[in-house]
Amino acid sequence: MDEVSVQVQQGEPKQVKASQRSGITVRVWNSAGRLGVASTTQLDDCGLETALEMAKEASAFGVTEDIPDFSPLATAPLGEPTVTTPDVPLAAAKTLLDQLIAAERELLSRHPAIASVPYNGLSQRRVERFYLNSEGANRQQTTTTTTLYLYSKTDEAGRKPRSAGAIRMSPDLEHLDIAGCIDEVADKTIRHLAYEPIASGQYPVLFSPAAFLSLLNAFSNLFNAQNILDRQSLSTPESLHQAIASPLLSIYDDARHPENVGQPLFDGEGTPTRRTPLIEQGVLTGLYHSAGTARRFQTQPTGHANLGAKVTVSGHFYDVPAGEGGDRPDGLVWIDELHALHAGVKALQGSFSLPFDGWLLRNGEAISIEAATVAGDIRSLLKNIRHLGTEVEVTPYGCGPQVWVSPLAITGE
Repeated sequence: MDEVSVQVQQGEPKQVKASQRSGITVRVWNSAGRLGVASTTQLDDCGLETALEMAKEASAFGVTEDIPDFSPLATAPLGEPTVTTPDVPLAAAKTLLDQLIAAERELLSRHPAIASVPYNGLSQRRVERFYLNSEGANRQQTTTTTTLYLYSKTDEAGRKPRSAGAIRMSPDLEHLDIAGCIDEVADKTIRHLAYEPIASGQYPVLFSPAAFLSLLNAFSNLFNAQNILDRQSLSTPESLHQAIASPLLSIYDDARHPENVGQPLFDGEGTPTRRTPLIEQGVLTGLYHSAGTARRFQTQPTGHANLGAKVTVSGHFYDVPAGEGGDRPDGLVWIDELHALHAGVKALQGSFSLPFDGWLLRNGEAISIEAATVAGDIRSLLKNIRHLGTEVEVTPYGCGPQVWVSPLAITGE
């Protein structure tokens, strides 16, 4: 993997980094069928030979039950990506710096109260992946990803600092929506300047697509077959084909969605990626599977495996179809962005209590909320969805509409 990233501060370079990293993981099964795993960053013949020997030695201590095996789909046709990555070299660090400095300058000029852009970054990453095994599988793919992040902060006398952030991604620098990222940050920041406190209580809530998908991702153990087998999930094997959400909600994981930049064509076991139904009309219809979990669930792997000392599974890119919309009632809390997901989510209990940025809809106006937290249970939230927005937006977690839910506990300050 080759990567170049830059950060700026008040028109000057703050950090410039370039890195080149490589590594390989090998798996060896001994004559008794037990598995050993080893990794190395030394990719010459000597390094590979050493890694294979280490894996062979480790296999003597491998597990004796549910031993991983090759994916039955490791030699299946890959199919074509839905996005073609331009075969161009990474931009020079100076080019990235010039673009980011110009973006910072433009954002600062949007309003006198925007005093700084303390968190920002522009990076390009080129990843070359391959997978092969002794049964003839041979896969390889090269992808590039360009990412821009801007986060503003205000400074007004006698007022609390307000902030907002936005992310844009593209296969290359030429097609990166820098102007759209600036517009989003500036608009949100300015709309948060006139803030008011909110009284604690129960409020109907409207989640932005990014807020809803980030919360869903925090509880992704719902769809994780390995977590279910390890009893580290809110779901059980019996949850499949049961209603766990409102009939309005359908969720898919689609690694090859046209909006998924750098979409992987295969997973760590060589299984082709594909569109995987997770929830359809409120019913849990699918899970993330590796070859091992699929065997135990008597199904096919889904292309979600990550290869390491232990095979794990994880999602790629959510796709939540739009709905028919609905009227926004007075007193609705509009949650734009959730914070502290790493600390405020109890993934195995289903509960969450999270600070957020958002607005209170009152008398037809959106009033910025000074500071507040939202609390609830993800299982109740999914079942109490009342409306889905009519338009789908692209977020770092996937694509989805706005989501209306029944009243949640809002705690103001």
